[in-house]
Amino acid sequence: MISLADIEAARERAKGAVYYSPCLPSIPLSDITGMEIFCKLDNLQRTGSFKERGARNVLAQLPADQKKRGVIAASAGNHAQALAFQGKLLGIRATVVMPTHAPLIKVTTCQKLGSRCPAREGFCRSQNART
Repeated sequence: MISLADIEAARERAKGAVYYSPCLPSIPLSDITGMEIFCKLDNLQRTGSFKERGARNVLAQLPADQKKRGVIAASAGNHAQALAFQGKLLGIRATVVMPTHAPLIKVTTCQKLGSRCPAREGFCRSQNART
């Protein structure tokens, strides 16, 4: 179970490396629901999504020997970019396996951030597909 102390520790690990994005009221959503609704503007993150917090939190906790070896992940986009960016900030080499249909902008952004991005055919097969 995740505790408040875990959340506070993750916030400390992200401090200075992840933009503290605003959480503003949404008039249209508030009107639709009849409640006051707030939206966190994580589209303002360097990579455009909330994924940076998780990537930073995990990478910052790796043992030194793992940081030296680097990390490998599979992603078609936002997680890939977050891992590449946070890995670059921490000096951790990231390899992100991406499907051949991944958006070119995501692939090139990861590469510009220093990640190796091999493409793999059939990366996103459904469970019902033939193997």
